[in-house]
Amino acid sequence: MAQFNVHRNKGALRDSIPFVVVVQSAQFDRYRRRVVVPLVLQTLLPRSTPTVGGRMNPTFVIDGVRCVLHPLDMVSVALDQLGEVVGSLAQEGQTIAAALDELLSRAWG
Repeated sequence: MAQFNVHRNKGALRDSIPFVVVVQSAQFDRYRRRVVVPLVLQTLLPRSTPTVGGRMNPTFVIDGVRCVLHPLDMVSVALDQLGEVVGSLAQEGQTIAAALDELLSRAWG
């Protein structure tokens, strides 16, 4: 299971969060869980949200659907709870890492 693979969300919130992206390093592939970040439908987020499209919440088109990376809802998911792989955001890996850095950085205290 590759870092930055995009999976269909099989969970209860799949209508608003159709996909999740694996952000966990391949170093932990033997573990039975994966750390994922939700990809939320952009249409469900308020247009006035200043972070949408910015460093913390970049937008991506997955399977023809515009989604926003939502690191504040990052979660660990059991392997059997991940849906099918629908693509990869490996080419956007630096953008995703920057979003996580924005979340985890101690620059603001």
